[in-house]
Amino acid sequence: YVTQTTLSVDETGEIITALRARFPDIHAPKREDICYATSNRQWAVKEMLLEIELLLVIGSRNSSNSNRLVEVARAGGVAAHLIDDESEIDETWMDGVDIVGVTSGASAPEKLVEGVCDWFRARGVSDIEPYRLVDEDVEFRLPVELRRELALAETQQ
Repeated sequence: YVTQTTLSVDETGEIITALRARFPDIHAPKREDICYATSNRQWAVKEMLLEIELLLVIGSRNSSNSNRLVEVARAGGVAAHLIDDESEIDETWMDGVDIVGVTSGASAPEKLVEGVCDWFRARGVSDIEPYRLVDEDVEFRLPVELRRELALAETQQ
């Protein structure tokens, strides 16, 4: 079997359990199919749910992993909203809420997260703390052909 890389970690586990029960000789992939960034964010959201009352997920509406983060929060009993950026925050969401969690889909640029934090700062929030469950230090190198082309272009300047 193979799995889609942006599926919910929990749902994927349930599906694999059912597959193994039905097909005891089924073969698993040699390595994890679910993207490490997707998995890390889902686990972080689950941990955050114990401390927050509302979760804002920064990401595109067509981003599977961003939508999964909203689903994970709601399944854990915490209100969650998917937003493209700070312009989509509805101040009424904050009514009766003391602690808000902010996360982003795997491909959301850091500047969007900063924009949401700045939105809160502009409204008097001074206690903004990073929540790190896992430090993501995976680095993706450009293919060797592109590295060569870039090196050549630099020498020609």
